[in-house]
Amino acid sequence: MKHFLSIEGQTAEQLTTLLDLAIKLKADRGKTSERPLSGQAWAMIFSKPSTRTRVSFEVGIRELGGSVIFLSQNDIQLGRGEPIIDTARVLGRMVHGAVIRTFAQSDVERFAEYGRIPTINALTDQEHPCQILADLLTILEKRGSLDELTVCFVGDGDNNVARSWIWAAERLGFELRIVAPENYRPEASLLQKLTNPKIIITDDITAGADRADVLYTDVWVSMGLEDQSARRLRELASFQVNEQLVARAASGALVLHCLPAYRGKEITDETLEKHAQTIFDQAENRLHAQKAILSHVRN
Repeated sequence: MKHFLSIEGQTAEQLTTLLDLAIKLKADRGKTSERPLSGQAWAMIFSKPSTRTRVSFEVGIRELGGSVIFLSQNDIQLGRGEPIIDTARVLGRMVHGAVIRTFAQSDVERFAEYGRIPTINALTDQEHPCQILADLLTILEKRGSLDELTVCFVGDGDNNVARSWIWAAERLGFELRIVAPENYRPEASLLQKLTNPKIIITDDITAGADRADVLYTDVWVSMGLEDQSARRLRELASFQVNEQLVARAASGALVLHCLPAYRGKEITDETLEKHAQTIFDQAENRLHAQKAILSHVRN
């Protein structure tokens, strides 16, 4: 049984295979009759709201020939306290695969264990693996290669996107600089697992951005942390992607944002608009990357 639960759980070869497949599926979109999900019904179980994740997965499942059932937390008994393992056992007898966007990583892992159907992590508080695969696809398209790559992630270095970037750098061996205040750094328990010496944690935003090939940022207040908004905005105010920071990066550096963007906070309106083509190519690539994941894990 194949699942896609985290970047940590992937090998370099698996990530490369998925990227190659995503490139092919993107090039073949609308030109092929292949429908690897034909006759299959997939459940999308979302405890968190979404724009890009929901639309890209629904479109992707349909383009691959499958049908899709969208289930918010309020649509099913999870919202009334049914254990995830019981929901998994029921759906595992009725659908062919599940895409889950929720809070706890353990919920996705337990669903995969008890549902016994292909399961995809569409976001948890721990990781956002589908996003990072789309990001790598975007960089590969724009640069032509992931060789000698330096990525600078600016902002909250202990969120799900940053963690998935850390595991991507660990698996693929590129240089990653996490630029964050001290109390927004990845946990020591995570860093102790790493072997790639080119994963650097710093609060020096100037040094972090210096000659970087990619500047990457994410929202400062993730879902579920709204009660910390005022403090986070204050403490992260000097970790903004703006034109001064872009000038420190390599010539032609890519600016990426996983969206939604809060202009004037983690990124300026000016910088986002100057790099809008790349950022919205990145958003589109969620569709192609996730079609590759769906094709790879399906029974």
